[in-house]
Amino acid sequence: MRKIYYLKTCDTCKRILKSLPNLETFELQDIKERPITVKQLEEMYALTGSYEILFSKRAKLYKEMGLKDEKLEEADFKRYILDHYTFLNRPVIIIDQSIFVGNSVKVVDAAISKLSND
Repeated sequence: MRKIYYLKTCDTCKRILKSLPNLETFELQDIKERPITVKQLEEMYALTGSYEILFSKRAKLYKEMGLKDEKLEEADFKRYILDHYTFLNRPVIIIDQSIFVGNSVKVVDAAISKLSND
């Protein structure tokens, strides 16, 4: 499976998508227009082993809701991601059985490298 969960209004996501080779081989899902399902989130979890990795602590709502002052558990991270798209650390790039979460240079370079070696 080749899939990318992203936000089409996010300039960082758009820049990363442009940098990926073979983008036409991916299914793209704008998480604002088509929210992720429980099944999709569980598939991501199966590849990462952690909902916290999939959770964005840079989301405005994270600070506004005072979540940074709470001790969140895995179930909390899952619930918040399903409640609001902004909590998904994006983009999430799935290439077969590999997953790349977030927009750090290291993560994006690893995804590009994986695509270049396929």
